[in-house]
Amino acid sequence: MKTALTIAGSDSGGGAGIQADLKTFSAHGVFGMSAITAVTAQNTMEVRSVQPIETAIISDQIAAIFEDIPVDAVKIGMLGSKEIVETVASSLKTFMPAIVILDPVMISKSGHHLLDEKAVSALKMELLPLATLVTPNVPEAEVLTGFAIRTKQDFYRACISIQEMGPKAVLLKGGHAAGNPNDLFYDGTDFHWIKGERIHTKNTHGTGCTLSSAITSNLANGLPLQVSIEQAKTYISEAIRNSFSIGKGHGPVHHFHSYSKKERSDLL
Repeated sequence: MKTALTIAGSDSGGGAGIQADLKTFSAHGVFGMSAITAVTAQNTMEVRSVQPIETAIISDQIAAIFEDIPVDAVKIGMLGSKEIVETVASSLKTFMPAIVILDPVMISKSGHHLLDEKAVSALKMELLPLATLVTPNVPEAEVLTGFAIRTKQDFYRACISIQEMGPKAVLLKGGHAAGNPNDLFYDGTDFHWIKGERIHTKNTHGTGCTLSSAITSNLANGLPLQVSIEQAKTYISEAIRNSFSIGKGHGPVHHFHSYSKKERSDLL
């Protein structure tokens, strides 16, 4: 069985963070492991509070996994602070995983800022150069590049700007743009639009975490990068289409939508 490690925060509501990552790994037949960077008090409406994990514990979690279990791919989500960014970067430089997917989580759906200015700078300097693929949404890409992204030309310009910061490839997600949520994939040479369909539902909690984890899973399973992205896009679209009206805010997507009812109950 292939394996994947998520380095991210915990979502007490179960829809995003490591909970979403591990569900996505399982749905793709990949054995999931986790290194928790922060504990959040969170539900479908808000991030109430955040408790960062001590950096020594974070590095120990990562080392404990790499020193025992082969890691086929790594997904990085919420980090929270400059110190945690630097700790994760140092660990990756030590163990040198072949595949690193970086989802630069900066702002929650409820508007809670999850990465401060110093941490953004450290992420750009320390982590982006280690990434196989970085998957920002439009607001995150605007923070990384320092300019507004409104038009298709802005998308192209942003992808080039971010790729020049060091990652091998960029997937700029279009969910915040008008019209259908088409994503732009840039491999450092060519651009590819990954088409999407706007599904009208408020239940989109954890979409970013789930998409990046699906890409990570596909790469761990040996698929090429563009194919991994295309299949992950299809997966998240169906997860949104079959999402749950759980809670009073943005409900979670359905990570096990492709399984029958009996298969889902066996998995859960």
